Parts: sequence; structure tokens; C-alpha cells
Amino acid sequence: MKNILSRLYEHDKLSRAEAKAILVGIAENHFNEIQVAAFTTVYNMRPITLSELQGFRDALLELCIPLDLQGVDTIDVVGTGGDGKNTFNISTASCMVVAGAGYKVSKHGSYGVSSAVGSSDVLLQLGYKFTNDQDTLRRQLDTANMCFLHAPLFHPALKAVVPVRRQLGTKTFFNMLGPLVNPVQPRFQLFGTFSMELLRMYQYIMQQSGRRFAIVYALDGYDEVSLTGDFKICTNDSERILSPRELGFALVKQSDLHGAIPLRKQGISFCRCFKIKPRRPRKTPCWPMPAWQSRSSARSARWRIASRKPAKASKADVLTSFCGNYWKSVLRFLPCSPASLRLKNDDL
Repeated sequence: MKNILSRLYEHDKLSRAEAKAILVGIAENHFNEIQVAAFTTVYNMRPITLSELQGFRDALLELCIPLDLQGVDTIDVVGTGGDGKNTFNISTASCMVVAGAGYKVSKHGSYGVSSAVGSSDVLLQLGYKFTNDQDTLRRQLDTANMCFLHAPLFHPALKAVVPVRRQLGTKTFFNMLGPLVNPVQPRFQLFGTFSMELLRMYQYIMQQSGRRFAIVYALDGYDEVSLTGDFKICTNDSERILSPRELGFALVKQSDLHGAIPLRKQGISFCRCFKIKPRRPRKTPCWPMPAWQSRSSARSARWRIASRKPAKASKADVLTSFCGNYWKSVLRFLPCSPASLRLKNDDL
């Protein structure tokens, strides 16, 4: 690592094979945390090259735990984060909308590091339990049109850098890698990037993959389509710059989109966004029953029933029940029936 750092400090660049070998070494704990921190911060001082990004991606995909969805075509909607805008977790909400409309979604995400809240943080607040069990994830996909791949469970290589990333608290090249290393490698992907340079690299990598994709970047810095100004969108076939007005929306100020919502309230905010009434825990008395209440047998019986502990939730996946209730709310806002939403693959 010493020789590699010396080269990088002299503005040298790594080949694709060298980048892959270094990340494999980090995953296998060949380097200490100080060396890993020094290595990651290099790419905050100079742009990452295409060959380096490809090499890092090769390493993570080689080391990841694969997920076989048995030929089911899915889509992932994911942003790099790291834009510093502190907005609502839009990609996770978008995935739920797509799943509610009847499409299969294999969402890949993790905890927020450089951003306030990550997709894993939101789903954790909703009560979802992370798993890498293939049967469970396939069942979720069948029943709720959506499964969630919690990155640390599928990429053991990332465990070595999690402490470093949290202590740094800034975006690193791992932000750039996350959207590219979905273990499913879904047939359709919608990306959001925090820079135009990264958009170009994503475009090249996805063109080589042969899969259908769209990449968006708001010209004022958001890693998603924003109502604050024009945004660029690149697909397999075209590139365009669009404005919110062309989509029928009025422009808003950046302060209007600032989403500094406390982590503990993220789940409630999602329910409100989708017009779902969040479930509240049943309030039960936690003090001894007064003597006067035991005088009436009927009243005592009612009190005992109310004070019982609620039954344990079934082992059915929380995400399944959430999406199952949610899609009915989504369809109220759609101008057509669910059957007419079956678009062709090219339309995605």
C-alpha cells in the first residue's frame, strides 16, 4: 500500500487490474484502517478514472454473494448520494411507487454515510428485517413486487471500510460503486449521479453491459430529477436536457426540498407521503391494577383483555404487508387501470 499511495500522491493512475487487486486486498484485511482512509481520500482530491472505477467494480462483483431471481426481470432505482443536498430519500420512495404499479423491483442499498439517511435506514424504521436468504427475497418479490438487498449482507468486502467511511463522513469512491454492484445486476436500472463526470462513466459502463438504463443528473447538483432546475437524462438511445416545466411541474427553491427529517421519523414520513396511516402500538397499562377496579368482575375482565401483550407479528415480511397496502393508494392517482400499465421493455 505504501508504494500505491506514493504513486497516487504523485497523481499517477491505477490500471483496471491494479484497482481490482487493491480492493480485494482491502476486503481481505491486508491493510489497516489508516491506510484504507488514506487510499479513499485520494479520490476526493482528484477525479477517479474510468479504469479505476471498473476495477473496483470488478472486485466487488467478484466477491459479492449472488442472488438468483430465476430469470425474473427487475429494475433498480438508485442514487449515488453524496450531493450534500440533504433531501428526502427519493430513490427508496420511487422503488415503492414502481412496485406498487406492478413492476418487479430488486432494490440495492445501505445505511446513510455521506447523506443523512440511506434506504436501509428508512426500511429499518418501517420494521423491515434485512436478509440475504434467497427463498425469502424471491417470496417478497412474488408477493410485494419488491425485494431489498442490504449491501453489507451481500458485499462482505464492504465491512472492512464501513468504520472508515463513517468516521470520514464524506463521500468516497464507494458512493460511486454502490449503484453499479447490485448482486442481481437487474435488466433495467435508473441511476442518479452527483456529477456530470460520473454520469459519463456510468454511461460507458452500462453501454458495455448491454442492459437497459437511464442516468439522471440535475444541473444544480442533485443526484436525481429535481424541481429546482434543468436536469440531464441519458439512456441507451438518447441524451436530453429537460426542465420541470416540461413535465408539468413548477420550479421550486432548494430550501423547499430540504429534507432534514430525524431518522426516527423517516418511517412516519414515508407513510404520510403515501397517504397511509402509520400503525401505532397499542397502549397497555404498566402499573398495578387498583383494588377498586377488581370489585367489578366485568370491568376487571375488560381490563385484563386490554392489558394483555399484543400477539407476536407473523413471520410474513414487513415489506410485503407495507407494499401490499400501499399499491392501492398509488392506483388512486393513476389515470388508467393496472392492466394498461404493462409497458414494453423499451419504454422502461
